[in-house]
Amino acid sequence: MDSPFIYDKYVTGRNFIGRKDDCNILANLLSQGEQIVIYEPPKSGKMSLIQQTLFNMRLRGHQFLIGHFSLLNIRTVSAFLTRMGTTLLRTVASTPAEYSDLISRHLDGTHFVFDQREFSDHDRIVSLNWDIDDNDISSMLELPWKIAKEKGQSIILMMDEFQNLDQTGEGERVYKALEKVLASVQGQQGAKCSLILSGSCLNAMKHIFEERRFFYRQVERVHLHDVEAKDAVEYYVKGFLSGGKVVERDLLLGAYRLFRGNLWYLNHFISICDSLSKGYIVEATLLDALDIIISIHEPRFMATMNNLTTFQVSLLRAILDGHTKFSAADVIAKYSLNSSANVKRLKDALMKKEIISFNERDEPQVIDPLFEYWVRKFYYEMK
Repeated sequence: MDSPFIYDKYVTGRNFIGRKDDCNILANLLSQGEQIVIYEPPKSGKMSLIQQTLFNMRLRGHQFLIGHFSLLNIRTVSAFLTRMGTTLLRTVASTPAEYSDLISRHLDGTHFVFDQREFSDHDRIVSLNWDIDDNDISSMLELPWKIAKEKGQSIILMMDEFQNLDQTGEGERVYKALEKVLASVQGQQGAKCSLILSGSCLNAMKHIFEERRFFYRQVERVHLHDVEAKDAVEYYVKGFLSGGKVVERDLLLGAYRLFRGNLWYLNHFISICDSLSKGYIVEATLLDALDIIISIHEPRFMATMNNLTTFQVSLLRAILDGHTKFSAADVIAKYSLNSSANVKRLKDALMKKEIISFNERDEPQVIDPLFEYWVRKFYYEMK
């Protein structure tokens, strides 16, 4: 029997917990051809939300084509554009002749070509025969709308780890070109195209969309709200019951709080509990499972701390101690933070390393809940 505690892939259907309002919001935006941005911490449920929403839309009769690619290993603008084009053309066509025809018609006057050898050797549909220029960038970014109009079908193009465009050193060049494209297609009649720009580097995405304010009023941010504790606990109770096992709700509630409702961590943790038990699940089982999941992630946590300077370690300790006014004289003195100017550099460094984030009230939070627990208990040995 398949386990209900899934953590190795996105989930839909009966394994999707809560977030009905988030799904409805996303579905309404996509059905209107809006552009979407989603940025949340890693493994917080972004892909599950998107896939569940698309599943719901299909059940309601919506028809659309889906293209999906990741920018995880993208380091040049040319690599981004060729991957985007390859993904898009593979979504709407299936033969080399069709690929060549679409490129020759829609990307005429650019440096994009269909290279039969590149296609045969590397499965690359779109190639470049020269260095890219601004016309190449604009033409490729316009391509989804051109094809949607020609095919008479709505297209949803998903780009994961969008913040990695900044790694190219020319992210701003692409952002500005995309802003112009979005402005030109706004209100376009006929088949629509929606981009879903998602990212798991929370601070890097905030830097693009909130601080530098690219795509202002052109994209709609969809937030992932926390799955309510009662919904998560009920799901896990039923999951254990399906395997003939029983667990107290209070124990599951404690696990929910420790992992701050992160379902990826919770599903992994509960799956370990399931493997350690045969009948009634007691607190000792959960503690053993906690030791196991920590041992799995501890090398990553150790590497993170080893990569911090002494000042950064001190600021992280101040955050865990509950301080929010780090430039106060007493805080600087207690944690040896040197100066208020140094505090700002330390905050920026911890944010750039995606260790902490600040909310709208300028209150800090450690992004990874298990990392926070490990740092508290094992690194700082806090009670």
